[in-house]
Amino acid sequence: MKRQLGYGSLLLAAGCWLGAVTVRAIAPFEGLTVGSFPADAVLVRALLVGGVAFAAYGSYLLALRLVLRTENKRRAHDLRNVLRLLFGAAAVVTALGALTEQWLGVLLSLGVVGFAVTFALQQPLLSLIAWFYIMLNRPYTVGDRVQIGEARGDVIEVDFLVTTLWEINGPLVSSNQPSGRVVTVPNSTVLSAEVSNYGGEFPFVWNELTVQVAYETDLAFARERMVAVADDHLGDDMERAIGRYRERLSETPVELEVNERPAVNVVLGESWVELKLRYLVHPRRGTRVRNALYERVLDEFNEHPDRVGFPIGRNR
Repeated sequence: MKRQLGYGSLLLAAGCWLGAVTVRAIAPFEGLTVGSFPADAVLVRALLVGGVAFAAYGSYLLALRLVLRTENKRRAHDLRNVLRLLFGAAAVVTALGALTEQWLGVLLSLGVVGFAVTFALQQPLLSLIAWFYIMLNRPYTVGDRVQIGEARGDVIEVDFLVTTLWEINGPLVSSNQPSGRVVTVPNSTVLSAEVSNYGGEFPFVWNELTVQVAYETDLAFARERMVAVADDHLGDDMERAIGRYRERLSETPVELEVNERPAVNVVLGESWVELKLRYLVHPRRGTRVRNALYERVLDEFNEHPDRVGFPIGRNR
């Protein structure tokens, strides 16, 4: 559909330009005026501007069709925005030049107008500059789960002025679940606020599952069973993710010791012991994996009441 519409727009552009040449050659409305302007000149300029608009739109559609062939949706989204900006700017400059027939004057006027607009529209221009920063430095892209300032969610669009998020958490839900709300964040926020990316090139995060047990618990047994349950549930996925994690670390000056398998840390509380199971997981599967691990760990502990006890009291 885009190809047919693109070709049709180019044909209309050629028709407009041919009409402008014809009108200029035969002057069918010689002697007539539109306001204080000759009718032939007005018609020629209208046809030229129409031809520019149709040509820019048709070329954009054909270029966009080539871009959308890529299997990488994130790259296609970014290229689409770049094409919109380039073809839009080229169409505006060409149309103004066709109207005035003074190309140098148009460029100088655009420079003066741009200087004035800089003061009048500082925030939108700052967001546009931030868009270039996002495209070049990639703090996030479409599909990433991020937190920008106070807003948190999955990026569904990065436009020239705003980033649109499919909200996660927020005032409506918890446990890293989508709320159903769509949140727009000005791109300028990226230049002044903290940006946290939970995916990107390495789409895994460390999660912890905490279980409170009594001091009488056989801690070695409890830790061993928690690791076994997590190891069985996560399988080799975590080991492969750790391999990618180590590759990413090797590209930085940071030196960390990373376990290939889940591990359990012990924290002593006032009336109980906290066993914190640490594991690597995809951020979108974090809640589902935690729920499954909770159920399996509790079932495992309940099968051995003589070795694992739970704290008694209301302060849990």
